[in-house]
Amino acid sequence: MALVMGVDSSTQSCKVVIVDTDTGTIVREGRASHPDGTSVDPDAWWTALQSAIAAAGGMDDVAAWSIGGQQHGMVALDAQGRVIRDALLWNDTRSAGAAADLIAEFGADELAMRTGLVPVASFTITKLRWLRDHEPENAALVAAVALPHDWLMWRLRGYGPDNPALDELVTDRSDASGTGYWDPATGGYDRELLVAALGHDAILPRVLGPDEWVPDGAGRRMGGGAGDNAGAALGLGAQPGDVVVSIGTSGTVFAVSEERTIDPTGTVAGFADCTGRFLPLVATLNAARVLDAIAGLLGVDHEELSRLALAAESGADGLSLVPYFEGERTPNLPDATASLTGMTLASTTRENLARAAVEGMLSGLAAGLEALRGLEVPLERVLLIGGVAQSEAVRAIAPLVFALPVEIPEPGEYVALGAARQAAAVLGL
Repeated sequence: MALVMGVDSSTQSCKVVIVDTDTGTIVREGRASHPDGTSVDPDAWWTALQSAIAAAGGMDDVAAWSIGGQQHGMVALDAQGRVIRDALLWNDTRSAGAAADLIAEFGADELAMRTGLVPVASFTITKLRWLRDHEPENAALVAAVALPHDWLMWRLRGYGPDNPALDELVTDRSDASGTGYWDPATGGYDRELLVAALGHDAILPRVLGPDEWVPDGAGRRMGGGAGDNAGAALGLGAQPGDVVVSIGTSGTVFAVSEERTIDPTGTVAGFADCTGRFLPLVATLNAARVLDAIAGLLGVDHEELSRLALAAESGADGLSLVPYFEGERTPNLPDATASLTGMTLASTTRENLARAAVEGMLSGLAAGLEALRGLEVPLERVLLIGGVAQSEAVRAIAPLVFALPVEIPEPGEYVALGAARQAAAVLGL
């Protein structure tokens, strides 16, 4: 029996699973929380990782490991391997102006062609430009730039301020593809864009191939890791033709594709996956919160909201909810608000309102499917994940709205499981 370790270092917490490669069974697991906020000291992630590994019974019997993690976060290191400032996370929006500046300088078409992305505040390149413009003294100190999972793997291999081997930083193509300065066509970094953002060149993590590994200094193999969505796709076993719809506070719609995508509108981010394929992705702002809002309005829990929705007919007797409670990213309507239309004395019932909420939320996600279809991404099956996927109403209505077969995998730590699967692959298993 060979054991491998998979890690999911997300925005909220660190999850560790120890998996038996013979059976795929999780034999031990651990968890630790991360601090709230959009700007976080990476040492908090390092502390949580160590705590979660300890809670999972340690690594002494582990043969290989890998880390999946939140994408886009900027970890800026000086020449001594020290973190220069708190990391700006994907959900920190202070760099929105920097994104607009980069688009003005290079053009959306050019950036989409070179990197698969049109900059928004989420991406690392915009955070580096913000650092250059707002904290030039910190920007001048930057010797290397890492992403959260890159930095954690570096630390767990024994590097850091006491052993500052910056050239030992490694990453994978899925996380590199979310920086805004990596070229999916060549598999290399676009140094001109990096310099345009930061103001000077810097060490960037070496990009490991799908089954490539490096030693961790303790006799174990370490895979290249993954961005969280790519890790989830791997953990789910998603293949070309599959599209994963993840319903959390916000929503993500991402497909496994053999071909890269280029979308100058920026609706579809042309990410890579961690297997050598691509992972075009659409994000929506309004997902589970839509159901939260209507359940609160009706004074019911989610189980009762589901029952009410299934008691109504498809189409909710003409009642329609446009679910842009917090503006929307897909379509790009940041100042939009939600609206309820089709109200008549007959249609305005609790049942119809519940149905309209579910249909409206799913229709927002279906816009992501249409964006992928518009780029000729093959879509044959939906894998529906996230807590809301357990709703009976969502399970019943999703195939009608998506017009595709829908499968609901069992709830699981799919990012960590994907990392464990990658770790098994570097062992040849």
